[in-house]
Amino acid sequence: MPVLRQLPRWAWIGGGALAFVAGLINAAGYMGFRHQSISNLTGSTTLLGISLGTGNGGEALHWALSLLAFMLGAMASGAIVQKSTLKLGRPYGVALLFESLLLFAAVPLLDREWSAGLWLAAMACGLQNGMVSAYSGAVFRTTHVSGMFTDLGIYLGHRLRGLEVDALRVRVCVLVIGSFMLGGLVGALLFERLRERSLLIPAVLTGLCGALYSFYSQRSESS
Repeated sequence: MPVLRQLPRWAWIGGGALAFVAGLINAAGYMGFRHQSISNLTGSTTLLGISLGTGNGGEALHWALSLLAFMLGAMASGAIVQKSTLKLGRPYGVALLFESLLLFAAVPLLDREWSAGLWLAAMACGLQNGMVSAYSGAVFRTTHVSGMFTDLGIYLGHRLRGLEVDALRVRVCVLVIGSFMLGGLVGALLFERLRERSLLIPAVLTGLCGALYSFYSQRSESS
C-alpha cells in the first residue's frame, strides 16, 4: 500500500496565495510599458539570445539584468530560508516581508517607466520562487506554471495507461495553475484602473502574509 502523503493547511493556503501573487505581478509586467514577463524566465532568456544575435546591446543588457535580478532574489531566499523543504519557521515570514519591500520599491520606478522597477519586481519573484521549494516530495514553483502543466500532462498520461498517479502532486498542480491564472485575471482588471501601481496589491498581500506567517509560526513554536 502506498503511503498517503498530505500537506498541512498552511502550505495549501500559502502556495495558492503566492501563485496568485505571481499571477498579479506577471499581469502587470505584460500589460506595462515593456510588455514583458516578470515571474518566469524562458521568454526573457530567449530575448537575451535574440538581442545578442541581432547586436542590440541595450536590449541585451536589459534582459541580462532581468535574469540576474531573479537569480539574486533566489540567492537571497537561500540565505534567508536555508532549507530545501517546506518546514514551519519564521524565516519564511522574513522572506515574504523582503519580497513586499522589493515590490513597494518597484512601483515608483515603474510609474516613471524605468526598467529598474522591472528588475526589482523580478528579484521579488526570484525570492518567492526560491523560498517555496518542496514538501514531502511535492514540488512547489509558484512564479511559473510550465512545469506544473508538464507534470499534470504526465500524470494524465499515466492514468490513461492505468498506472498509479500521485494524487497529492496532481492537487498541487491544479492549485498552482488555477491560482496563477486567477492572479492574472485579477491583475488585468486592476491594471486597467491602477496601471503600474497595481503592483501595490501584491506588495501589500506579501507583507500581510509575511506578518501573519511570522505570528502563526511563533505561536506554533511556543505552544
